[in-house]
This record gives sequence, structure tokens and C-alpha cells, in this order.
Amino acid sequence: MQKTTFFSGLALASTLLLAALPAQAQQLVAAQSSVEFTAKQMGVPLQGHFKKFDAQVAFDPAQLAASRIRFTVDTGSATMGARETDAELPKAPWFNVPQFPQATFESSAIKALGGGKFDVAGKLTIKGSAVNVSVPVTLVQSGATTTATGSLPIKRLAFKIGDGEWADTSMVADEVQVKFKLALTGVGKL
Repeated sequence: MQKTTFFSGLALASTLLLAALPAQAQQLVAAQSSVEFTAKQMGVPLQGHFKKFDAQVAFDPAQLAASRIRFTVDTGSATMGARETDAELPKAPWFNVPQFPQATFESSAIKALGGGKFDVAGKLTIKGSAVNVSVPVTLVQSGATTTATGSLPIKRLAFKIGDGEWADTSMVADEVQVKFKLALTGVGKL
């Protein structure tokens, strides 16, 4: 009898949890998406991007409290388009890819600002350092695709990116601008 009660309780809890989540999770269209960054070395902007990233999105504009976003970036996929620089990025002073192969963002709250604009609060973790951030995101729908765009300035030293001799901000600026464009399918009408 106790086993039946336990499994009935588990089934009820699972049903309630699923009912609280948005009905449909969205799919990332990687071919139409991008994650780019701009850093400055001796005042000169240097562009880069990540080749591999993924997003698990359960977003319902009618149920923002239950919506969730988890975004991962493979740090080893960073490229700035120069062989020497690209060879340095995976090393310990920069992304330390062997120890920290992914950077993550996990949302904690989403707030509608009107006109397809949202404020997404959450935790950004890079190289084991976690920082609470607030990301302005704009959503635009075209047919079955919703494109989320935004940018976020980060302080690289808060995440120990460019550690050691590279911590001198007169050579490489502390602020790095991260820009993203995520194409998603399955988002309900805004």
C-alpha cells in the first residue's frame, strides 16, 4: 500500500511540475544564430565569435514566471580569425578549456518591458566564476522563427579571462562586449 501511495504522490508531483512549465520548449536554429565578442587590445577593437553553442529554452510570453533559458557556449570554439591568437584562447590564462570547457547562462527571472523587449536576469558562469547579470533582449517574429538579439558588456577579469600577465588592462581592456542573435522555432505569439 505504501508503494502505491508513493508512486501516486510522485505522479501527482510530476503532473503539477509539468503544468507549471510552459507547454512547449523552443528549438535553436544554429545556422541562423551567432555569438560574437569584441575586445580591445591597445585601444584597437578585435572581433571574435564562438562556433559552438546551444540553448535550452522554455519561453512563454504569457507565463514569464515559469519560463526558463539555459545557454551554453563551448569555450574551445572561440576564434578571432588569427592562428596565433586562436591557439592561445584555449590555454589557462584565457578560457582554460581543459578545466572549463563550457560557459553557461541560466535565467532566474524574465521581465517584459513592452514592444518585444525583455530583461532576462540570471547567472553567467565562465571559468568557474559566477556573476549575476541582467541581459536586455529584443524578440522579433517572422513566420515560424523568433529571433532574440542582445548584447552584454562583461568584465573579463571578473571571470579570470586573461589572467596573469594579461591582467594588465593597459594592454587588453577589461570590458568585452558580447553580442548574440538566437533564432528559435516554437515561440508563441508575442
